[in-house]
Amino acid sequence: MRARATVAIAWVLASAVLLATYQGRPVAAGPIESSGYKVLKPIQTGQLTLFPIVQTRGRALPPNQFLTLDEGLKSGEVEVTEAGRVRGLQRSRGGTLPTYRGDQVNTLVLVNHSRRPLLLLAGEIVTGGKQDRVIAKDRIVPADAEPIDLSVFCIEHGRWTESSEKFGATAQMTSQSFMVQPAVRQKAMVAQDQQQVWDSVHGAIENMAVAAAPQASITGGLNSERVGGSALGTTSYAKAMQTGVVSAKVDEASAGSAESREQALATLRQEHAVGVVVAVHGEVIWADMFSDTELLGRYWTKLVRSYAAEALTAGHEHKPATVDDAQRFLNVSDHGREASEGEVGVYRYREVKSDNTDSFALEALLPDTGYDVHISKLAITNTGAFVRSVR
Repeated sequence: MRARATVAIAWVLASAVLLATYQGRPVAAGPIESSGYKVLKPIQTGQLTLFPIVQTRGRALPPNQFLTLDEGLKSGEVEVTEAGRVRGLQRSRGGTLPTYRGDQVNTLVLVNHSRRPLLLLAGEIVTGGKQDRVIAKDRIVPADAEPIDLSVFCIEHGRWTESSEKFGATAQMTSQSFMVQPAVRQKAMVAQDQQQVWDSVHGAIENMAVAAAPQASITGGLNSERVGGSALGTTSYAKAMQTGVVSAKVDEASAGSAESREQALATLRQEHAVGVVVAVHGEVIWADMFSDTELLGRYWTKLVRSYAAEALTAGHEHKPATVDDAQRFLNVSDHGREASEGEVGVYRYREVKSDNTDSFALEALLPDTGYDVHISKLAITNTGAFVRSVR
């Protein structure tokens, strides 16, 4: 009898712990706070260290509230075209048609045909059209909405000839989904300058070529891909990432294989992680946090491969980053110069600059939301430069 009572008490206590673990609350509206997060022991591969982040308080969220860009492009529920094709996307709902515009480097047109709102993250790549582009800012596109202007930056300097009528995601071109690495992503999010984005893309491609060159020489070289020199025979970040030796190096730096990445994701799910703090060469540089574990899982492959691409860049070696280092990074106050934009009743996108970090939060304002869907936190110098860019 006593044994049964002991088992019953243990079961109740375990259930209570499990319930508390699952009830993760999204970050409240207002200042971008990090005090509700805890960093766990890291997952490390070579020069890349990822510290899982869990929430310490909150409530559960309905799964799959948002459609991702990769999912929408693959299913055809989302269309992205050059700005000059806006009339072909306009729905017959009455009213005045938008004025015809020619194709523009920093603007695409997107339409969400889905019954779910679409989530877009800064750093996601769309390939095709007259140039490959990277999304400049996080945003939410309402379900079944009219076409919108999508703010983008070119990541393929030199091409202005149409390769396809519509844009696709990198996941459609290769089995390995990816987005731009932090150094490029930062230029789109913070600098918001096309030339700086091009410069960072050029530097990233050169670094990819240098990292891949030893492997290319071992395998006899890849003349068609011109490893080394100006790099991989392309000005396109996406095509450079898809080069065989580069893709292999990125895989190696991101837990070694797709199977290993899945094992890492399984660990994150088991821990109910909602994000990661990223350290490269022992230096904490970035954090991505989502509203729930399920959403992190849907972005996991493309995120971890972007971090791995950053780890290919040569840099000064530091002592290995610790859990305390990562926690301090999250706990740095985000009170500072704040700017926000968005769409009434749909989303608000906030940026807060402090002396040592730059934080961005995407808050959903749709019915039954009212929480931060995604937060990015970047380590910067007191001059506003991204930490990795000055090493």
